[in-house]
Amino acid sequence: MDNTEAAYWFAWSKIPGIGPVLLKRVWQQLGSLSDAWKASPETLGSVDGLGKKIIQEVMQQRSQLDPIQLFKEHTQKNPNFWTPDHQNYPRLLLEMPSPPPVLYYRGQVNFPENQGITPLVGIVGTRHPTEHGLRWTGKISTALAQHGFTVVSGMAAGIDGIAHQKCLQAGGRTLAVMGTGVDLVYPSEHRQLYQQIQENGLILSEYPAGTPGDRRHFPARNRIIARLCRAILVMEAPEKSGALITARYANEFGRDVYTLPNSPDIVQARGCLKLIHHGAEVIVNLDELLEMLGTIPNIDQPKQLSLFESATPQTLPNLEPNLLKIFHCVNSEPISFDLIVKNTGLSTGEVSGGLLQLELEGLVTQLPGMRYQKQS
Repeated sequence: MDNTEAAYWFAWSKIPGIGPVLLKRVWQQLGSLSDAWKASPETLGSVDGLGKKIIQEVMQQRSQLDPIQLFKEHTQKNPNFWTPDHQNYPRLLLEMPSPPPVLYYRGQVNFPENQGITPLVGIVGTRHPTEHGLRWTGKISTALAQHGFTVVSGMAAGIDGIAHQKCLQAGGRTLAVMGTGVDLVYPSEHRQLYQQIQENGLILSEYPAGTPGDRRHFPARNRIIARLCRAILVMEAPEKSGALITARYANEFGRDVYTLPNSPDIVQARGCLKLIHHGAEVIVNLDELLEMLGTIPNIDQPKQLSLFESATPQTLPNLEPNLLKIFHCVNSEPISFDLIVKNTGLSTGEVSGGLLQLELEGLVTQLPGMRYQKQS
């Protein structure tokens, strides 16, 4: 890891008013964050969303902060972390609007997971599940582990804890995304589970060591769970539940959402019934669920050219430059809308309008979950 550049990721993240969304824009538009740290107010003003007030804050903070020294002090308690420019930073997180500037971890790193190659499935739900919810969570977690999926959850009481435990008992691998620092066990009754995940999986957090539980942190961590996974399974959730926030993020990121049905008389089922009403897939039996999960493509994976495939270029349609740029980003394999935006460097409005035009011309097709592919 380039510790110099990592120091600037950390320093930028400490500036009031600079959240993950703005910091990603600074990185994309100005390149190196160490160079951006020295940039003039006029140059900073070219970044979308950096107004005069925030730029003044940047100028004041960088006159007071020494990024290298700050970083040295910070890493004494936080030795294990990635920043977005590191090769082990989870690739799927890079493609969302608000990737964590610093992602802390404990446990066993698995490179194929970080590259989006190993299939990850999220299991979330209420802290107060019914026997029905616990039984089905255990069955599904066990089956996923036995079929090579990595189970991702938030290590909360209830559904999360059972998902992790049953996955580990089946010899599988599991990831816990925390709303605290990775050094804290939350809730405290999961101390043994925490140790087991460290030994056989990975614990992740965007919060540094010593950060206690805060209700504001948990909705934010849910976006990480949703983005890492190919699909989200909501096992049980009342009408007001953090699991429903995870499902909403999953929809925004183009992930599939599955949910377990139960009677509307059961409070813990009412959020799930709402998800079904809004188009979530219903979990009916294990075989059908595994079959559906097995048909989900490796999200956002670039197609690899076989040694036996022809690399002869095809005749390109006559398109204006921006449309051609968008067209080049879409292949026969589905690609997400936000990855097209990232790869083209165009605004979301330009990409949205361009894709619509390409659809009208019969060149691309929109798929569920805001994914696109070329017409065959």
